[in-house]
Amino acid sequence: MTASSDRTDPHPARAHGAGDARPAQPRTDTSGLDEALKALALALDKKAVEPLLLDVRELCSYCNYQLVLSGRSERQVEAIADGISAGMKAQGIRPLSTEGTRGGAWQLLDFGDFVVHVFHHPARDHYDLEGLWIDAPRVAIDVPADARLGIEERYS
Repeated sequence: MTASSDRTDPHPARAHGAGDARPAQPRTDTSGLDEALKALALALDKKAVEPLLLDVRELCSYCNYQLVLSGRSERQVEAIADGISAGMKAQGIRPLSTEGTRGGAWQLLDFGDFVVHVFHHPARDHYDLEGLWIDAPRVAIDVPADARLGIEERYS
């Protein structure tokens, strides 16, 4: 995604932690974790790269987990988001809402207890959700070697 003003910004009030108040009573349940891992598997089936699962239970009040991943192109971003939506729907789980543009560089799928951000990798670097959620613990996930970007791909 470019920084132009005609594109959807992946930092709506729900998407970032900078202005969010910490919950008065952080949630300790793991609601959404199993489903986030299912979404991760679906994304990896569509060749998503650089997945990261953030545990935001102590930092925000609207979800427990945020799954951040990348596609190698804007077209792949759409395919990954569509694959997650279709796969979760087949399991009886539908997003509460979606944001982003078809053919764009970012899509958000809000499943309630977890949120999925799918970025074209250069846009992900630009918006730096990992930096915004720096205090969020990273959930250990198994990432196959083919889901890692090479150094030459990271900065192109």
